Amino acid sequence: MLRRTFAFLYPVLFLAIGSWYLSLTACSPNANIQGMGEGFLQGEWKQKANAADQQLVNYTLYNFKFTCDSFYVQMNTFSKVNYGADTCMNKGHWTEYAKGLYNMRNDTLHLKGFYTNADQSLKNLGGCFRAGVYEEYFKTRNEADTLLQLTNTSGVLPLNLQLTKRLTCVPKPL
Repeated sequence: MLRRTFAFLYPVLFLAIGSWYLSLTACSPNANIQGMGEGFLQGEWKQKANAADQQLVNYTLYNFKFTCDSFYVQMNTFSKVNYGADTCMNKGHWTEYAKGLYNMRNDTLHLKGFYTNADQSLKNLGGCFRAGVYEEYFKTRNEADTLLQLTNTSGVLPLNLQLTKRLTCVPKPL
């Protein structure tokens, strides 16, 4: 009789022990250290202007820095058309910055971060140019050890980048 009285507790006890076991084994905290990133990307990469760029109404030249799993990008934009206040456009030349984390899947480079000021502090919403989330996808192609071609998946013109400084990843605590 006593056994029947407590029979309803067996499923509850089973669920409690099962939940406790899963909570111990199913998840683990992320490491408190920066990821290694991709070895071939580590360094500073610069895009140089060419004659075709200068014939366009607008074009942007990129400078990338990849350290471990992080990226920093400087975007120098040139325009023959004034889209806004000249205090922002500076007579057709302006610079924007972004930083964040990157990852590679097959030949696709995914950059996700935030627009920043020149000192890499987060940019406030409002003011000149873009602010908030920066996210881009690029198809990558290594031309040589010091040449890299990135093609934005939402664009057609490739970015031909040259390695200007090789860096070694030294992971930092988060």
